[in-house]
Amino acid sequence: MIEQHLTINFQARYYQSAPITPQTEKLLLVLHGYGQLARYFLKKFFVLDQYRICVVAPEGLSRFYLEPVASRAVTGNNRVGATWMTAEDRLTDIGNYLHYLDRVYQSVTANQHHLAVTVLGFSQGAATATRWVLHHPAIAQRLILWSGIFPNDMNFSEARERLADKQLVMVYGTNDPFINDQRLQEMTQLTERLGITPPVITFEGGHDIHPETLQQLI
Repeated sequence: MIEQHLTINFQARYYQSAPITPQTEKLLLVLHGYGQLARYFLKKFFVLDQYRICVVAPEGLSRFYLEPVASRAVTGNNRVGATWMTAEDRLTDIGNYLHYLDRVYQSVTANQHHLAVTVLGFSQGAATATRWVLHHPAIAQRLILWSGIFPNDMNFSEARERLADKQLVMVYGTNDPFINDQRLQEMTQLTERLGITPPVITFEGGHDIHPETLQQLI
């Protein structure tokens, strides 16, 4: 059996909070977590509408039903989520979403060179955001990892160089079930390998975007 790959034309969607105007000062690109959809994730950032910020939420290229077929037949729950990648053919998924995110950025920022750009990755989106900024360092001045950490398969010498001029911030809730002692230790080890000590901001809450903390950051 021979595995083959081919390139196809592919439509993908993203959501934008508002048009970019001459009054827009900042662009915030937000990458959702596993099992979320961009249109719902974007609503968590509506608290920023008053700050002359355009928020753009790309969506993972793979969508799936959140419940198995058997339980959906009982509950009638047909909720759908998206993911950036899985363990299956992961390098292809990574290459595809990097190309897609580049296209989103180009579409949104065409001739809008006055904008200060931040990339925020939430949960699974934190690794996606990091890979994208490393792939295309010129896109953003600031990288926020929220309820997630750096991917451990980075080229650390390259990452150290490409992140050197970025403002890095890490955020998580003190009651986040996914940020346990083991995860915090892994986070510390990864930042040490990068030779950086990014500020860490915590809030009283779980695995979610905390509005007050978000406003404080942005």
